[in-house]
Amino acid sequence: MDELRRIDLNLLLTLHALLAERHVTRAALRLHKSQPAISHALAQLRAHFDDPLLVRRDGRMALTPRAQALVDPLGEALGTLNGLLREEQFDPAAARRRFRLTLSDYSARIILPPLVRYVRRHAPGIDLAVSQASRDAMLAQLVDGEVDIALGIFPDRPETVHVQDLFQEEFISLADKATLPAKGGLGLEEFLERPHVKLALRPDSYDEIEKALGALGLQRHIAVALPHWSAAVELIAGTDLILTAASRTTGAMQPHKALRRFKPPFALPSFSYQQAWHVRRQDDPGHRWLREAVLACSQPSG
Repeated sequence: MDELRRIDLNLLLTLHALLAERHVTRAALRLHKSQPAISHALAQLRAHFDDPLLVRRDGRMALTPRAQALVDPLGEALGTLNGLLREEQFDPAAARRRFRLTLSDYSARIILPPLVRYVRRHAPGIDLAVSQASRDAMLAQLVDGEVDIALGIFPDRPETVHVQDLFQEEFISLADKATLPAKGGLGLEEFLERPHVKLALRPDSYDEIEKALGALGLQRHIAVALPHWSAAVELIAGTDLILTAASRTTGAMQPHKALRRFKPPFALPSFSYQQAWHVRRQDDPGHRWLREAVLACSQPSG
């Protein structure tokens, strides 16, 4: 216990954040402290351990061997201590809090409505602030502490970002039924001869559909590129356009009797739709409640 008397335990919390974030500003965001305060704490930690702990390498901050050796035992020790001091279970009915979510037009249509109803019913004091961003921007916002949860597809992500699969999805194509054969869909050649609508925040993005066609040495002609699913559906009726998108969004086509869905004439792998959050939020009881709510509201009805 003599060593504990020589250090302020708050410094250990700062050290844990610095080791996880490897960045003074992000550690400050994680701890809700100012950057100068974290810089001062880092100077104290360096003096205590007689080691720089964080050093600049190839333009980025990296852990020294001494700091790397502290990661696991420090995390375990703080986790044990946190268990001893844990507050009462999170009470959503009494909570007063604001969570920031970033999601696409797709999840705004599929997940957000049932989630808002769930929150209003079980946690009326919780507010949701929703924004939209590209996949890369979502991950950057999670790392920088700008948002609490991101919804999307995250095959490549930083090690500090955790994900949970919400459901499996597959692609389906839509077109005006007057432009399709009486039964079935289109062959690959006919499919590629037709103009296409692309759903993307950036018109020049190389998404899963383009990757699958590219692997075959093929490409489609994008006649219209836009970020909004609902508008995309409105564009198709009465035209020769084809829209290929996630299948659960086709619920929006019910009022459009002129449209028909069909299977794309080339292999498109199914994918997991996910929620993502930064490790700093992992053990936050309120955040855990929201993640469970998102999962519950993502399941297909019926």
